[in-house]
Amino acid sequence: MSSTAATPINQLSMSEQLQRLQNKAISSVELVDATLAAIETHDGSVGAFLQVYPEQARAQAASFDERRARGETVPSLAGLPIAIKDNMCRTGDTVTCASRMLHNYRPPYTAGAIERLERAGAIVVGRTNLDEFAMGSSGENSAVQLTRNPWDLERTPGGSSSGSAASVAARYVSGSLGSDTGGSIRQPAGLCGVVGLKPTYGRVSRYGLIAFASSLDQIGPLATDVTGAAILLEAISGHDPRDSTSVDVPVPSYSQLVQQPLAGLRVGFCPAHFSEGLDQEVAQTIRQALTLYRQLGAEVKEIALPHADYSVAAYYLIAPSEASSNLSRYDGIHYGYRSDKFENLADLYAASRGEGFGPEVKRRIMLGTYALSAGYYDQYYARALKVRRLIRRDYDEAFQEVDVIAGPVAPTTAFRLGEKNNDPLAMYLSDIYTIGTNLAGIPAISLPAGYSKSGLPIGLQLQGPAFEEIKLLQAAYMFEQAAGVLERKPGMVGG
Repeated sequence: MSSTAATPINQLSMSEQLQRLQNKAISSVELVDATLAAIETHDGSVGAFLQVYPEQARAQAASFDERRARGETVPSLAGLPIAIKDNMCRTGDTVTCASRMLHNYRPPYTAGAIERLERAGAIVVGRTNLDEFAMGSSGENSAVQLTRNPWDLERTPGGSSSGSAASVAARYVSGSLGSDTGGSIRQPAGLCGVVGLKPTYGRVSRYGLIAFASSLDQIGPLATDVTGAAILLEAISGHDPRDSTSVDVPVPSYSQLVQQPLAGLRVGFCPAHFSEGLDQEVAQTIRQALTLYRQLGAEVKEIALPHADYSVAAYYLIAPSEASSNLSRYDGIHYGYRSDKFENLADLYAASRGEGFGPEVKRRIMLGTYALSAGYYDQYYARALKVRRLIRRDYDEAFQEVDVIAGPVAPTTAFRLGEKNNDPLAMYLSDIYTIGTNLAGIPAISLPAGYSKSGLPIGLQLQGPAFEEIKLLQAAYMFEQAAGVLERKPGMVGG
């Protein structure tokens, strides 16, 4: 992303902000102040943040500035303001998951990804809104507030990482962290016109991420551009012995490698992704992206994902089943919300959960509990796991022929707030193109590909083989530079 002298420093790309900090062209205090001022001025309309930490952020910024002034070596992200989704624990913070159930919860530990981020010198300026317990595709399931899309305040920013995507789209921060269980980083990134990356399952520690569906959840970065996503991914990746699913594999220098030329790229696309239900403007934009890859010298070819049609059904059995198990810990006794209306222990459980959880969380708990119940486990949950294995096999076979798979992020551009509230199935289908990634445990990235006639962003999704994030990033950067869509910003930030 290019910039001019008139561009406010909070609106610069992450790499530009870091370069100016390192060159002492700006101070960290100046950057944090610009970030906080933008949040204070505009977030009353957008609603991206649940909590902001001005005093803490300014104190950390001043400390980094003093260290630089003394000529000390500082970490790679020293003084960079970052936002985090409010389902990641940090000692001293109140972590709510945008739920009444955890309205006053203070965790005694810090998430592994946040530890790594802070060791790299990033400054957490605040916590962003989400669908309650990360269950939703529009940001409307938050028990705290509504987040709006900066491109059109009457439209959804997507979900569940609604605030994380909106905070980057509004240019409060150049990057944020979200979590992705079925598309919760990529779908809001696509609808908000930013970059969002879901890493390979096991690449980033899940320690300290409040669980939704443990075999699917993954923390990942959102940023204004592909280079920013690479910088953040490098900072948060790595083995964590506290997470039994964390994989001990080397972490490439994503930030150094992302801009290297990529020759001989093979791009696959699945014709089934262009079937009924995909908005024509979205379809046209994705086809144009494939044409651009051809012009850049890539080989573009059809691939088959025979079991893709079963991904939504499999996901909405596996994810709710795991949620039913994970959320059983919220019983009104150990921690979290506790009802004062009960006669006995059973009443306490029922009343606390009934009052503490919102409608969508209850819906998914009931779906999962039913799928796991005696007499139905083999018929539903066990069968869904078998389908999941077939979906993974489809991807493994496809990646024998291509390096990345290109396709849409979502069936439509950002839809109007309230448009799908009374139709849960229509809402669930918002994730139809992203769910397969999580079921297969592979990485995927969403990046801006163009805009609708009404000026709403359209996202391109690239999926890659497990632990091949670098090729994914390079392919995304290759497109980003050629497409030239980054200069456009929401009107509220002068784009």
